[in-house]
Amino acid sequence: MSTSELLVHPADNANAELVALVHPPDWQNPRAAHSYDLIVVGGGSAGLVAAVGAAGLGARVALIERHLLGGDCLNTGCVPSKAIIRSSRVLGEIARARELGVFVEDPVADFATIMQRMRQRRRSIARHDSAKRLASLGIDVFFGSARFVDHTTLAVGGQLVRFGRAVIASGGRAAAPPIPGLDLVPFLTNETVFSLTELPPRLAIIGAGPIGCEMAQTFARFGSDVTVFDQGSQILPRDDADAARIVRSQLEAEGVRLELGVKIERVGQTGDDVRVYYVRNGTNTMTAGNVAADALLVAAGRAPNIEDLDCHAAGIATDTHGVVVNDRLQTTNRRVFASGDVCSKFKFTHAADAMSRIVIQNALFFGRRKASALVIPWVTYTDPELGQVGITDADVASSGGRYETITVQLSDIDRAVVDDDTAGFVRVHHERGRVRGCTIVAPHAGEMIGEAVYVITHGGTLSDLSATIHPYPTVAEALRKAGDAYRRQALTPFVRRLLTYYFAWTR
Repeated sequence: MSTSELLVHPADNANAELVALVHPPDWQNPRAAHSYDLIVVGGGSAGLVAAVGAAGLGARVALIERHLLGGDCLNTGCVPSKAIIRSSRVLGEIARARELGVFVEDPVADFATIMQRMRQRRRSIARHDSAKRLASLGIDVFFGSARFVDHTTLAVGGQLVRFGRAVIASGGRAAAPPIPGLDLVPFLTNETVFSLTELPPRLAIIGAGPIGCEMAQTFARFGSDVTVFDQGSQILPRDDADAARIVRSQLEAEGVRLELGVKIERVGQTGDDVRVYYVRNGTNTMTAGNVAADALLVAAGRAPNIEDLDCHAAGIATDTHGVVVNDRLQTTNRRVFASGDVCSKFKFTHAADAMSRIVIQNALFFGRRKASALVIPWVTYTDPELGQVGITDADVASSGGRYETITVQLSDIDRAVVDDDTAGFVRVHHERGRVRGCTIVAPHAGEMIGEAVYVITHGGTLSDLSATIHPYPTVAEALRKAGDAYRRQALTPFVRRLLTYYFAWTR
């Protein structure tokens, strides 16, 4: 890869130091060993966990990365997005300071400084994913594009590298939807939005999923006039509808314009403006409109990075979603496994981490662990946050009574009341008391959902939550209250009569 392709914009010290860590310009690929126990293709979250884990167990490991170690998570995803969301949360708190008795005059969001801080924090974290650190762990790090030559061989940088087992962890990238004119106008994706140095006065976003909603709220708080388009009638369509409505209300209260249930007919450019043309079909009418913006962010869809791998040469089946794997994450080539975004519907760093742990066991130790057994949560980092794990309201509704639901409103939680954070809830879905799913809408739902994940993973019950002492006052108490509510349901009129007789007898 050329030096120009390695540039991370803007060209400042933080980004130069980032590149020096995760793709050193002067890096010399090692001479390939005769054979490797494990070769990992891709140096993102999935690949790093697989490579570091296998090397730590004593395996001879090679890792191949064509761009930047750390992948999406470090460079264009979790790390930069949460860094700027942190700044936006300060503005969110200031906006409601008056109702809390604190008077703050005219806060200013210095966008250039906010983005500079993000780049500095990203550089600080990059040392964990650095090429030198991986080499110090005994991993042979190769930079370059990998392709399969046959069932047991890969080519990279003019060398052939042979393997006993391999892991495809090449990840994915932002995909542009087939909108007429989109390829003729400049637009941002998650891979480029964090390179901005000036705040766009008007920002249009296509896609009301997690990325779209997070960036909509963040840029609106920074001062952009934000409009979000989506063909669905609900933001965050994978989540509980009641939870999504709360997040929607907050976005709208902060000035985000939501154009939902629309079809984007085309995108065009007028002078410096990007213009989005859309139609909405009503019951008996169709309305049309258009919105002009200074910048357009496309946050609708992902595509797997498999085009250049020549998977067919190794007998590896692929489809439009990526590499085809079985429940043990094994491809149609029994020596090759896959992990992370390239093969999973769960496009999350923590999912990639968990899958790679399975791959290590199954690939190197003839394990039989199944990906379907993983309990994978996700969090949308809006304010309030939305955390979800397991089954949802839709699953309960279609279960024919198999599942039941208990909801605790934050307005019934003392800590939420004193914090003025009562717009939210904790909802637990269960099967005769055994926890099967949980939705949390709260300021720190991401920190709370892990308790529900633990309970589901270990076959826990609502009674277990009820019996767990939670510190007071905390919002997490809502999980205990859900357990208490389930226990109270067990006090049927018949049981109450029996207890009445018991206490009368024992007086």
